[in-house]
Amino acid sequence: MKFRPCIDIHNGQVKQIVGGSLRDQNDQAVTNFISKRDAPYYAELYRRDGLRGGHIILLNAKDSAYYEATRRQAFSALKAYPGGMQVGGGITAENAQEYLTAGASHVIVTSYVFQDGHFQRENLEKLKAAAGKERIVLDLSCRKKDGWYYIVTDRWQKFTDVRLEGETLKMLSGYCAEFLIHGVDVEGKASGVETELVRLLAEWNGIPVTYAGGIGRIEDLEEFEKESKGKLDITIGSALDLFGGSIPYSRMKEIGGDCAHRCEQ
Repeated sequence: MKFRPCIDIHNGQVKQIVGGSLRDQNDQAVTNFISKRDAPYYAELYRRDGLRGGHIILLNAKDSAYYEATRRQAFSALKAYPGGMQVGGGITAENAQEYLTAGASHVIVTSYVFQDGHFQRENLEKLKAAAGKERIVLDLSCRKKDGWYYIVTDRWQKFTDVRLEGETLKMLSGYCAEFLIHGVDVEGKASGVETELVRLLAEWNGIPVTYAGGIGRIEDLEEFEKESKGKLDITIGSALDLFGGSIPYSRMKEIGGDCAHRCEQ
Protein backbone atom coordinates (compact mmCIF):
# COMPACT_ATOMS: atom_id res chain seq x y z
CA MET A 1 0.00 0.00 0.00
CA LYS A 2 1.58 3.25 -1.18
CA PHE A 3 0.67 6.83 -0.46
CA ARG A 4 0.04 8.88 -3.63
CA PRO A 5 0.07 12.67 -3.16
CA CYS A 6 -2.17 15.05 -5.08
CA ILE A 7 -2.45 18.56 -6.46
CA ASP A 8 -6.02 19.56 -7.37
CA ILE A 9 -6.30 22.83 -9.30
CA HIS A 10 -9.55 24.80 -9.62
CA ASN A 11 -9.96 28.36 -10.89
CA GLY A 12 -6.16 28.63 -11.10
CA GLN A 13 -5.64 27.77 -7.43
CA VAL A 14 -4.64 24.66 -5.51
CA LYS A 15 -7.78 23.55 -3.69
CA GLN A 16 -9.46 20.66 -1.96
CA ILE A 17 -13.16 20.40 -2.72
CA VAL A 18 -16.09 18.11 -2.02
CA GLY A 19 -15.84 16.05 -5.18
CA GLY A 20 -19.51 15.57 -5.96
CA SER A 21 -20.17 19.32 -5.62
CA LEU A 22 -18.19 20.43 -8.69
CA ARG A 23 -20.25 22.31 -11.29
CA ASP A 24 -19.07 23.80 -14.58
CA GLN A 25 -21.74 26.49 -14.42
CA ASN A 26 -20.12 29.53 -12.81
CA ASP A 27 -17.12 27.28 -11.90
CA GLN A 28 -18.70 26.37 -8.57
CA ALA A 29 -17.62 23.85 -5.95
CA VAL A 30 -17.98 23.35 -2.21
CA THR A 31 -14.46 24.09 -1.04
CA ASN A 32 -12.67 22.56 1.92
CA PHE A 33 -9.35 24.36 1.48
CA ILE A 34 -7.73 27.00 -0.73
CA SER A 35 -3.94 27.08 -0.61
CA LYS A 36 -1.83 30.21 -0.50
CA ARG A 37 0.85 28.18 -2.30
CA ASP A 38 0.95 27.43 -6.01
CA ALA A 39 1.03 24.03 -7.69
CA PRO A 40 4.83 24.01 -8.31
CA TYR A 41 5.39 24.41 -4.57
CA TYR A 42 3.62 21.12 -3.86
CA ALA A 43 5.25 19.36 -6.81
CA GLU A 44 8.67 20.39 -5.55
CA LEU A 45 7.75 19.23 -2.04
CA TYR A 46 6.75 15.80 -3.32
CA ARG A 47 9.89 15.64 -5.49
CA ARG A 48 12.11 16.48 -2.54
CA ASP A 49 10.41 13.87 -0.38
CA GLY A 50 10.61 11.17 -3.03
CA LEU A 51 6.85 10.68 -3.37
CA ARG A 52 6.15 9.41 -6.88
CA GLY A 53 2.99 8.47 -8.73
CA GLY A 54 0.73 11.18 -7.35
CA HIS A 55 -1.68 13.08 -9.53
CA ILE A 56 -2.31 16.62 -10.74
CA ILE A 57 -5.97 17.21 -11.62
CA LEU A 58 -7.30 20.13 -13.66
CA LEU A 59 -10.82 20.70 -12.33
CA ASN A 60 -12.00 23.36 -14.77
CA ALA A 61 -13.70 22.57 -18.06
CA LYS A 62 -12.11 23.76 -21.30
CA ASP A 63 -14.74 26.47 -21.77
CA SER A 64 -14.13 27.92 -18.31
CA ALA A 65 -12.72 31.42 -18.00
CA TYR A 66 -10.25 29.92 -15.53
CA TYR A 67 -9.10 27.02 -17.72
CA GLU A 68 -5.90 28.63 -18.99
CA ALA A 69 -4.88 29.71 -15.49
CA THR A 70 -5.46 26.17 -14.26
CA ARG A 71 -3.45 24.75 -17.18
CA ARG A 72 -0.55 27.08 -16.45
CA GLN A 73 -0.47 25.88 -12.86
CA ALA A 74 -0.48 22.25 -14.02
CA PHE A 75 2.32 22.71 -16.52
CA SER A 76 4.40 24.56 -13.95
CA ALA A 77 3.95 21.67 -11.53
CA LEU A 78 4.99 19.15 -14.18
CA LYS A 79 8.11 21.20 -14.85
CA ALA A 80 8.92 21.22 -11.13
CA TYR A 81 8.72 17.43 -10.88
CA PRO A 82 9.31 15.93 -14.34
CA GLY A 83 8.42 12.25 -14.51
CA GLY A 84 7.13 12.21 -10.96
CA MET A 85 3.42 12.90 -11.28
CA GLN A 86 0.41 11.94 -13.37
CA VAL A 87 -1.99 14.51 -14.83
CA GLY A 88 -5.70 14.41 -15.59
CA GLY A 89 -8.56 16.65 -16.58
CA GLY A 90 -9.69 17.03 -20.19
CA ILE A 91 -7.15 14.54 -21.55
CA THR A 92 -7.79 13.19 -25.07
CA ALA A 93 -5.81 11.31 -27.70
CA GLU A 94 -5.13 14.67 -29.31
CA ASN A 95 -3.53 16.40 -26.30
CA ALA A 96 -2.11 13.49 -24.28
CA GLN A 97 1.34 13.75 -25.78
CA GLU A 98 1.52 17.45 -24.89
CA TYR A 99 1.24 16.61 -21.20
CA LEU A 100 3.65 13.69 -21.42
CA THR A 101 6.22 15.85 -23.17
CA ALA A 102 5.74 18.50 -20.47
CA GLY A 103 6.78 15.99 -17.80
CA ALA A 104 3.77 13.89 -16.85
CA SER A 105 4.61 10.26 -16.09
CA HIS A 106 1.07 9.22 -17.10
CA VAL A 107 -2.15 10.79 -18.34
CA ILE A 108 -5.38 10.14 -16.42
CA VAL A 109 -8.52 9.79 -18.49
CA THR A 110 -12.26 9.35 -17.87
CA SER A 111 -14.72 11.36 -19.94
CA TYR A 112 -12.92 10.86 -23.27
CA VAL A 113 -13.32 7.10 -22.86
CA PHE A 114 -16.85 7.18 -21.39
CA GLN A 115 -18.67 9.78 -23.49
CA ASP A 116 -22.42 10.33 -23.41
CA GLY A 117 -22.77 7.69 -20.71
CA HIS A 118 -21.25 4.87 -22.77
CA PHE A 119 -17.90 3.15 -23.16
CA GLN A 120 -16.16 4.42 -26.30
CA ARG A 121 -13.71 1.70 -27.28
CA GLU A 122 -12.61 3.58 -30.39
CA ASN A 123 -11.49 6.55 -28.29
CA LEU A 124 -9.60 4.27 -25.93
CA GLU A 125 -7.83 2.65 -28.89
CA LYS A 126 -6.85 6.11 -30.14
CA LEU A 127 -5.57 7.07 -26.71
CA LYS A 128 -3.54 3.87 -26.45
CA ALA A 129 -1.98 4.57 -29.85
CA ALA A 130 -1.18 8.17 -28.90
CA ALA A 131 0.18 7.69 -25.39
CA GLY A 132 1.02 4.00 -25.01
CA LYS A 133 -0.65 1.57 -22.61
CA GLU A 134 2.17 1.96 -20.08
CA ARG A 135 1.48 5.70 -19.70
CA ILE A 136 -2.31 5.64 -19.32
CA VAL A 137 -4.26 5.70 -16.05
CA LEU A 138 -8.00 5.15 -16.35
CA ASP A 139 -10.05 7.05 -13.79
CA LEU A 140 -12.99 4.79 -12.94
CA SER A 141 -14.42 6.95 -10.18
CA CYS A 142 -17.89 5.76 -9.28
CA ARG A 143 -21.15 6.30 -7.45
CA LYS A 144 -23.69 3.78 -6.23
CA LYS A 145 -27.05 3.35 -7.93
CA ASP A 146 -29.56 0.53 -7.56
CA GLY A 147 -27.11 -1.50 -5.51
CA TRP A 148 -24.25 -1.28 -8.03
CA TYR A 149 -21.26 1.01 -8.50
CA TYR A 150 -21.29 2.78 -11.85
CA ILE A 151 -18.49 4.80 -13.44
CA VAL A 152 -19.35 8.52 -13.51
CA THR A 153 -18.08 11.31 -15.76
CA ASP A 154 -18.48 15.03 -16.40
CA ARG A 155 -17.31 16.32 -13.03
CA TRP A 156 -18.75 13.10 -11.52
CA GLN A 157 -22.28 14.26 -12.28
CA LYS A 158 -23.21 11.87 -15.11
CA PHE A 159 -23.74 8.15 -14.58
CA THR A 160 -22.50 5.89 -17.35
CA ASP A 161 -24.01 2.49 -18.09
CA VAL A 162 -20.72 0.78 -17.12
CA ARG A 163 -20.69 -1.10 -13.83
CA LEU A 164 -17.50 -1.19 -11.82
CA GLU A 165 -16.87 -4.91 -11.36
CA GLY A 166 -14.20 -7.51 -11.94
CA GLU A 167 -14.96 -8.10 -15.61
CA THR A 168 -14.83 -4.36 -16.29
CA LEU A 169 -11.42 -4.06 -14.63
CA LYS A 170 -10.14 -7.09 -16.53
CA MET A 171 -11.22 -5.71 -19.90
CA LEU A 172 -9.94 -2.18 -19.31
CA SER A 173 -6.60 -3.33 -17.88
CA GLY A 174 -5.54 -4.25 -21.40
CA TYR A 175 -5.43 -0.54 -22.22
CA CYS A 176 -3.72 1.05 -19.22
CA ALA A 177 -1.04 0.78 -16.56
CA GLU A 178 -3.14 1.73 -13.50
CA PHE A 179 -6.62 2.61 -12.28
CA LEU A 180 -7.55 5.66 -10.16
CA ILE A 181 -10.89 5.27 -8.40
CA HIS A 182 -12.63 7.85 -6.22
CA GLY A 183 -15.56 6.86 -4.04
CA VAL A 184 -17.39 9.99 -5.18
CA ASP A 185 -20.17 9.90 -2.61
CA VAL A 186 -17.63 10.24 0.23
CA GLU A 187 -14.92 12.19 -1.61
CA GLY A 188 -13.84 15.31 0.28
CA LYS A 189 -16.21 14.66 3.20
CA ALA A 190 -13.72 13.02 5.63
CA SER A 191 -16.59 10.80 6.74
CA GLY A 192 -14.80 7.46 6.49
CA VAL A 193 -13.90 5.19 3.57
CA GLU A 194 -16.52 3.65 1.29
CA THR A 195 -16.00 0.22 2.77
CA GLU A 196 -18.04 -1.76 0.26
CA LEU A 197 -16.14 -0.22 -2.65
CA VAL A 198 -12.77 -0.82 -1.00
CA ARG A 199 -13.64 -4.47 -0.44
CA LEU A 200 -14.74 -4.83 -4.07
CA LEU A 201 -11.47 -3.35 -5.32
CA ALA A 202 -9.41 -5.50 -2.96
CA GLU A 203 -10.64 -8.57 -4.84
CA TRP A 204 -8.81 -7.34 -7.96
CA ASN A 205 -5.46 -9.00 -8.60
CA GLY A 206 -4.31 -7.13 -11.69
CA ILE A 207 -2.69 -3.77 -12.38
CA PRO A 208 -2.31 -1.23 -9.52
CA VAL A 209 -5.36 0.58 -8.15
CA THR A 210 -5.29 3.86 -6.25
CA TYR A 211 -8.35 4.62 -4.09
CA ALA A 212 -9.50 8.04 -2.90
CA GLY A 213 -12.40 9.15 -0.75
CA GLY A 214 -13.49 9.58 2.84
CA ILE A 215 -10.18 9.40 4.68
CA GLY A 216 -10.42 11.93 7.51
CA ARG A 217 -8.42 10.51 10.41
CA ILE A 218 -5.59 8.12 11.11
CA GLU A 219 -8.24 5.63 12.21
CA ASP A 220 -9.79 5.80 8.73
CA LEU A 221 -6.40 5.08 7.20
CA GLU A 222 -6.02 2.04 9.43
CA GLU A 223 -9.51 0.83 8.47
CA PHE A 224 -8.66 1.29 4.80
CA GLU A 225 -5.53 -0.79 5.17
CA LYS A 226 -7.50 -3.56 6.86
CA GLU A 227 -10.35 -3.60 4.36
CA SER A 228 -8.05 -3.32 1.33
CA LYS A 229 -5.76 -6.09 2.64
CA GLY A 230 -2.86 -3.77 1.84
CA LYS A 231 -3.45 -4.30 -1.89
CA LEU A 232 -4.62 -0.80 -2.86
CA ASP A 233 -2.69 2.44 -2.97
CA ILE A 234 -4.22 5.51 -1.31
CA THR A 235 -4.40 9.19 -2.11
CA ILE A 236 -5.35 11.67 0.61
CA GLY A 237 -6.27 15.30 -0.01
CA SER A 238 -8.46 17.26 2.40
CA ALA A 239 -7.44 15.09 5.35
CA LEU A 240 -3.74 16.01 5.12
CA ASP A 241 -2.52 18.84 7.29
CA LEU A 242 -0.99 20.29 4.10
CA PHE A 243 -4.56 21.04 3.07
CA GLY A 244 -6.11 21.89 6.44
CA GLY A 245 -6.75 18.34 7.66
CA SER A 246 -5.55 16.36 10.68
CA ILE A 247 -3.35 13.62 9.17
CA PRO A 248 0.29 14.75 9.37
CA TYR A 249 2.00 14.91 6.00
CA SER A 250 5.21 14.25 7.94
CA ARG A 251 3.89 10.82 8.84
CA MET A 252 3.22 9.96 5.22
CA LYS A 253 6.59 11.37 4.19
CA GLU A 254 8.57 9.61 6.90
CA ILE A 255 7.31 6.22 5.83
CA GLY A 256 8.74 6.86 2.40
CA GLY A 257 5.46 6.79 0.51
CA ASP A 258 4.55 3.42 2.00
CA CYS A 259 1.84 3.13 4.64
CA ALA A 260 2.16 1.26 7.93
CA HIS A 261 1.50 -2.22 6.51
CA ARG A 262 4.79 -2.34 4.68
CA CYS A 263 6.82 -0.63 7.39
CA GLU A 264 5.66 -2.97 10.13
CA GLN A 265 6.86 -6.06 8.30
